[in-house]
Amino acid sequence: MMRPPIILLKEGTENKQGKQQIISNINACQVVADSIRTTLGPRGLDKLIVDSKGQTTISNDGATILKLLDIVFPAASVMVDIAKSQDAEVGDGTTSVVVLASEMLKRVKPFIEDGVHPQLLIRSFSKACEEALSYLKELEIKISGEKELREMLVKCAATTLSSKLVSQERDFFANMVVDAVNTLDESLPLSMIGIKKVNGGNLNESRLVKGVAFQKAFSYAGFEMQPKHYTGVKVALLNIELELKAEKDNAEMRLNTVQDFQAVVDAEWNILYEKLQKIADSGANVVLSKLPIGDVATQWFADRDMFCAGRIHQDDLDRLLAACGGSILTTVSQIDDNVLGKCGKFYEQQVGSERYNFFEDCSKAQACTLLLRGGAEQFIAETERSLHDAIMIVRRAKKNDSIVAGGGAIEMELSKMLREKAKSIAGKEQFFWLAYARSFEIIPQQLCHNAGLDGTDILNKLRHRHAQGEKWSGIDIHREAVGDNLAACVWEPSIVKRNAITAATEALCLVLSIDQTVKNVRTPSGGQMPGLPGQ
Repeated sequence: MMRPPIILLKEGTENKQGKQQIISNINACQVVADSIRTTLGPRGLDKLIVDSKGQTTISNDGATILKLLDIVFPAASVMVDIAKSQDAEVGDGTTSVVVLASEMLKRVKPFIEDGVHPQLLIRSFSKACEEALSYLKELEIKISGEKELREMLVKCAATTLSSKLVSQERDFFANMVVDAVNTLDESLPLSMIGIKKVNGGNLNESRLVKGVAFQKAFSYAGFEMQPKHYTGVKVALLNIELELKAEKDNAEMRLNTVQDFQAVVDAEWNILYEKLQKIADSGANVVLSKLPIGDVATQWFADRDMFCAGRIHQDDLDRLLAACGGSILTTVSQIDDNVLGKCGKFYEQQVGSERYNFFEDCSKAQACTLLLRGGAEQFIAETERSLHDAIMIVRRAKKNDSIVAGGGAIEMELSKMLREKAKSIAGKEQFFWLAYARSFEIIPQQLCHNAGLDGTDILNKLRHRHAQGEKWSGIDIHREAVGDNLAACVWEPSIVKRNAITAATEALCLVLSIDQTVKNVRTPSGGQMPGLPGQ
């Protein structure tokens, strides 16, 4: 008697499993890596991406590109996740981590096709990863001394910026980024570094302001009469509307005499004047509000030699609050000297076609603002992303003051050490270790390919140098030759490499452990809100 078939999943559900599914996932991850492979290194090319709204982005930052790509293949989203985690954790090495993970998957693919169980590979690769990280710990160089530490931070920032659009000005921006991070307090909060973009001028006109700077807000008549320069500043930060409110359309008021009407009008004016008087009595000489400050209040402050600005962005107010102290007030009934922010100097200055307000020598926390200049809007946006990476690297390097040589040097040395270790392992596991060791060579190989150099020739020279014990030999892209990258100051914080190796190995293990993908059938409305009746 025939048994009836058991229908477990809804009709139309996609269900793929087995060895073929693992290979399909590996192929998808490699396609993702191929889309950003050419952006690696100083000679890496840029990608132009137009999103669904027609917004254009030009970038060679791996994480930025992968965030903008609308990847729908389920397993391939792992690559996007490791790029995002690398960006959030250390800020740089996002392309390296994806390229490394892709190469590991490529080396593993023949073993899967030959019928090796994925768990054997996962176990071997996890052990090899631990071994690589312990070798990395032995190789990293600690930096001590104030002057040496600053030099190290500048070189790490310059190495990061060498692969960006601003590579021609990397020394200028590296020093600026290090100065910016050094102005912060011990916890190095990223939110205390503001980046403002001003179109026009050239990159060299960009500057660091040791304080808070933001664009001049919309202002009413009377603003030009206000002073634009103060020392010993007391700042009132408000979340109050200082202007006369229009009557509501449907409001009704029954008045018998003209005096009654005048009393109502006077009451409204008096409420506003009382608020303004309390602010003036508190000793504040700069008044900033998130909400509008009207023309009457602007003129009133101008008559008393006070500066005011309304419609200030929340993030600018937050930085000013953290930098100058005080508190953001929603009422002025109890305003006094204790709730005012304090800073040494305030002035207004023209930057390009815009006017900016500057607050310097802030009393409480240390904050700074980077004013970026440049021609095209996309170019300034990419400069901002590049500086964000450099700031993250300098913050990480400051907390973990150990470095390794970049330019493929550390990868070749780890590859050599893992190969030597593999020779001492018996059985087929030796092949898995060798595959893991070989995958590190993709970084120098890709650097050569992107620079138009002969990858095979340079890789052979690197293997020869490392076999002779020259552990910091790497590619000097600018000389188009092999050299000592530690002496050439191509330095990277060791945490970038540690994070990249860990993330790439975890992604590899995750992709290998997926042997079945079940994709449920979409609802008739496509997961969107159902249409209204009659649609």
